[in-house]
Amino acid sequence: MALQINDKVRALGAQAEVNLRDQFDRIDAIARANTEKVLAAFQKHRVAENFFAGTTGYGYDDLGRDKLDEIYADIFGTEAALVRIQFVNGTHAITCALFGALKAGDVLVSAVGAPYDTLLGAIGVVDKGHGSLLDYGVEYRQVDLVNDAPDLEGMERTVADPRVKAVLIQRSRGYATRASLSVAEIGEMCRRIKAVNPNVSILVDNCYGEFVEELEPTQVGADLVVGSLIKNPGGGIAPTGGYIAGRRDLVEGAAMRLSAPGIGGECGCTLGQNRLLYQGLFLAPHTVAQAVKTAVFAAGVMELLGYEALPKSSEVRHDIIQMIHMKEPEALKRFCKGIQFGAPVDSYVTPEPWDMPGYDSQVIMAAGAFVQGASIELSADAPMREPYTVYLQGGLTYESGRLGVLLAVQELLGQD
Repeated sequence: MALQINDKVRALGAQAEVNLRDQFDRIDAIARANTEKVLAAFQKHRVAENFFAGTTGYGYDDLGRDKLDEIYADIFGTEAALVRIQFVNGTHAITCALFGALKAGDVLVSAVGAPYDTLLGAIGVVDKGHGSLLDYGVEYRQVDLVNDAPDLEGMERTVADPRVKAVLIQRSRGYATRASLSVAEIGEMCRRIKAVNPNVSILVDNCYGEFVEELEPTQVGADLVVGSLIKNPGGGIAPTGGYIAGRRDLVEGAAMRLSAPGIGGECGCTLGQNRLLYQGLFLAPHTVAQAVKTAVFAAGVMELLGYEALPKSSEVRHDIIQMIHMKEPEALKRFCKGIQFGAPVDSYVTPEPWDMPGYDSQVIMAAGAFVQGASIELSADAPMREPYTVYLQGGLTYESGRLGVLLAVQELLGQD
């Protein structure tokens, strides 16, 4: 049995792969380095079968949960970490981190333009109901991009105000057209921020970026990194959750927001999920490499068809997201339909634009995942607004991700 992909589309894929050999070798080398780092952390903390036992109720004395915090801290080069299934998504984890770092009268600055759409309600830029940072007396400012790049001089001027207590740096592009930030670029931003305001806390939204490079933002000056376990660090295995890693006081502040003051990270049962969180982290460097290869392959194929792909297929990657300018809505819908055809789950479903919570326009999402909403699994999504750009990410295996891209190309070309 084989998928119905015609010879012309298969040949297009084979041609793209020939062009991408050096890129794939580079990605594999990063995966080897990050796998060694993860394995060393597992061995240092003497991971054993009893770490996988779950707890109920309050979750006191959950050895596996507490040791996983220490392992994350080692991998990310930080003082502390908080890894919890109680985080419902990345937005929740980032929101807890921001509330833990800020209090009434403080100023939050977003250093690279507006953050991801779902954070706007949490900050209070748009009204999504009571409970935003604005409602609790935190002022918000942002440094807009200049020519789709960070405005470093503008950032320095903005964060020099002593009322600025936290700076948020979003590593990935989100639904913006700017390039994702490299760890080196984040390091330079951290250096310049600390030079003008040494007391500020720098928080990095690390979603989609973990294990794409050999270093993480906390190893180049960031005070905190935050992400989702159903993206890169969960390895496609973690069923839910998020993580925060960084300076101990900031991690503890976020833990107090997740639970309650005086409780923090001491409570929070794991309900038998520890094994999946450990196994997902162990697989993450390899799984991320598979997703990056899928993104590079998609860029290579679409470039052969004359589409603009960002990053280009030849560029070094800083996250797993691939942006492709489809230019018009019908092409966008057809591409997403083809990605859905390539899914192992719900492949028979046709995605349609809808009013998704947290977004300011209709969004189309193609995803057939083992874990609902898991962006480390092959998916494609886009806001239904000009320039009708699709954002592709994920792929548990390169082999399956490749097939999904070929099916999307076939649907886009209208070929059987």
